[in-house]
Amino acid sequence: MERLHKYLARCGIASRRKAEELILQGQVKVNGIVVNELGSKIDPEQDTVTIKGKKVNEKEKYTYIKLYKPEGYVTTVKDQFNRKTVMDLINIKERIFPIGRLDYNTSGLLLLTDDGNLANKLMHPKYRIYKTYEAEISGRVSKDSLDLLRSGVIIDGYKTAPARVKILKEFQNTSIVQISIHEGKNRQVRKMFETVGHKVIKLKRISFGNIDLSNMKPGEWKYLTHHEIKYLKE
Repeated sequence: MERLHKYLARCGIASRRKAEELILQGQVKVNGIVVNELGSKIDPEQDTVTIKGKKVNEKEKYTYIKLYKPEGYVTTVKDQFNRKTVMDLINIKERIFPIGRLDYNTSGLLLLTDDGNLANKLMHPKYRIYKTYEAEISGRVSKDSLDLLRSGVIIDGYKTAPARVKILKEFQNTSIVQISIHEGKNRQVRKMFETVGHKVIKLKRISFGNIDLSNMKPGEWKYLTHHEIKYLKE
């Protein structure tokens, strides 16, 4: 037996979180009966699962993509306010979805896939995959601020895990700082810098673990190489 939302994710329908939303919305049927309880389990060998009348089948081959997300796009498949989404930049038939998210005004590396199990693994805190960002911030960064970021700061009532931080450039009124974190809270990098007295002017994610932008341009996307896929699955 397997939980329904996990099965939907494994079949590449959506991430586990989005699969839960589909269940709660009453869009999923098992053997012709609507199932809207999150704890529901199915037998993939015996039960027939449909979404909007279409049968769900297990995938044999998955799609893995990296995108250089520009500013001004939301990281979602559809947006209720009709804003531009990252899906507008990728024209393929596979039903992929983003792994995690980047803020509307944040640019940089975003991974997308239809492999729900891998997406869930990569977003789980216990795997501690470092995401690295370049931030242009207001002011000059003091040693005390660096020490605070490296030891963890309090945002939204919790203490962040220690970050890897280094100053790349300093100007009269701004600084360019590289920061790596393995958590993924909402607007976390921006809030961390605000906590130590610096406003983030521009923010770009440059890598996800060992995967980087590889001289890509904003709006450009590529299929992950065999080596990159193997790295994510290890």
